Amino acid sequence: QVQLVESGGGLVQPGGSLRLSCAASGSISRIYAMGWYRQAPGKQRELVATITIGGTTNYADSVKGRFTISRDNAKGTVWLQMNSLKFEDTAVYYCNAELSRVVAGIPSPGDYWGQGTQVTVSS
Repeated sequence: QVQLVESGGGLVQPGGSLRLSCAASGSISRIYAMGWYRQAPGKQRELVATITIGGTTNYADSVKGRFTISRDNAKGTVWLQMNSLKFEDTAVYYCNAELSRVVAGIPSPGDYWGQGTQVTVSS
C-alpha cells in the first residue's frame, strides 16, 4: 500500500502565505515526479506545480512567482510554499506522486493521490 498524507491547509487572508506538505509512505521503490493539483468548486482539477526526481519544476502560469514547490527525495516529501495568496487560489489541493512500488518483489509503476487539503483565501 502507498499513502500520500497532506497537511498545512487552512484559512488565510489575501496576501498571506501557507505551506502545504505531503509525505509518501509504503512499499515504495522510487518516486519519480511529485506535484500539487487543485480543484475549486464547480471547476475541474488543475495542475499547480510539479517537480521531478532531478528537481526540474513546472508551474501553472497563475501561480508563477508566488508559489514554490520543493521536495526531499530521501524522505519522500514534497512541499508547496504559497505566498501572496489570492481569492482565486481557494480550492482543495491534492498531492500527486508518480512512483514505483514493490509488489511481490517486482517494481510496479503507478500514479497516486492524497486525500486533499482545503485552502481558503478570504478576508
